[in-house]
Amino acid sequence: MNGEPTRQNWLMERVRAPWRGLGLWLLSIPAIFVAGLLNSTLSMVSIGFGVLLVPMVMPLVRKMTDAYRSRITEWTGHRIERPYLPEAPEEATETGSALQLRRFQRLIADPATWRDLGWLVADPIVSVFTAALPGLMILYGFWGWNLTLWAGGVIGDLGGNEWYTFIQVNEDYTSHPARMVGTAVLGTVFMVAGFLLGPTMLDVYGKWGRTLLGPTEKSRLALRVRHLTESRSEAVDASAAELRRIERDLHDGAQARLVAMGMSLGAIEHLLDKDPAKARLLLAETRASSAKALAELRDLVRGIHPPVLADRGIGDAVRALALDHPLPVEVTVDLPSRPEPPVESAVYFAVCEMLTNTAKHSGAQRVWVDLGHRGDMIQVSVTDDGQGGATLEGGTGLRGIERRIGTFDGVLALSSPPGGPTIVTMEVPCLLPSSPQV
Repeated sequence: MNGEPTRQNWLMERVRAPWRGLGLWLLSIPAIFVAGLLNSTLSMVSIGFGVLLVPMVMPLVRKMTDAYRSRITEWTGHRIERPYLPEAPEEATETGSALQLRRFQRLIADPATWRDLGWLVADPIVSVFTAALPGLMILYGFWGWNLTLWAGGVIGDLGGNEWYTFIQVNEDYTSHPARMVGTAVLGTVFMVAGFLLGPTMLDVYGKWGRTLLGPTEKSRLALRVRHLTESRSEAVDASAAELRRIERDLHDGAQARLVAMGMSLGAIEHLLDKDPAKARLLLAETRASSAKALAELRDLVRGIHPPVLADRGIGDAVRALALDHPLPVEVTVDLPSRPEPPVESAVYFAVCEMLTNTAKHSGAQRVWVDLGHRGDMIQVSVTDDGQGGATLEGGTGLRGIERRIGTFDGVLALSSPPGGPTIVTMEVPCLLPSSPQV
């Protein structure tokens, strides 16, 4: 039973690959015009117009190469990140000619600009011998069969003369069955070879695209610095908001109760001799207030760092969340040991937020939480059978989760078609220690 899907996948891969390669080759048609436009604007730099025109043309160039990156990533499996250097901080404050000059300098200094230009110039040729070659072989094979069935006779009747590889097609073509059979055999060979070579040549093309369209070390470092700056800023903002929440909860909750308890104890002290019955009543109320203050402090501590997380680890902490959830939650944990405390805490609160969102918005009947470790990544998926339609847009809770795990270079992916199911997947880099999980 497992062999049949494998054969189907193998066959589908070889059927799709040649036509995808031709599709990538067809992208070179608009790419030629874009490359010519960029070359023209660069040639005008010496007379000053290029300084104004290059920043205007570059968005079109990058849109063109982004289309390549998207298709190559989807069709070849070679993921290509956008390599462009971020804007300089000065660009946010400058205007007019100063801004145009600053943008021009940044674009010219960006290695990705020249790599994009090199790609647009070279790809129409390179793609013919890589991605498009299998599709062209298949089309050439179809032409061979076409010559055998009827086109060869038409060419001969019209007095034409051409060659199909080493077989001559002329007025004597139809009177030589060996030529016709040879043409059909060669056509079949070309078609079979095209389908068999398709995935391999598409993979070669994907590597070529990743080499030229991917980020250089300079741009990778710059993008990394920008990401760390943004995630640090978000982490600082989140920490400040959390501190304000703790301060507000203490001020409005436990602190207010403790102040009231102090006042009650003072009243009790004066009533002990004058009205012992009323003093005992106030003492009972004070004891009840102390119990409530203690409960509020415990809830506050649990919100900062749950004791079960500190004592038992992320697996049991998530199981505790499942027990308190209003929906049936099935938890699967496959962790050889405990992650580092900061990562463990981030993953815990991310799962907590996702389960809260599920209870509020999904309309689900059941929820599944899978927690595992693959390579150097902690992988978490939360699946529900609800109505679907969840989105990362509009400042939703999922966006907050994404920012939380982004501090640790984590990523979040969402699949939530209308009608469900909704699957939220997180991956957070983490090398687990060798000790077993507690």
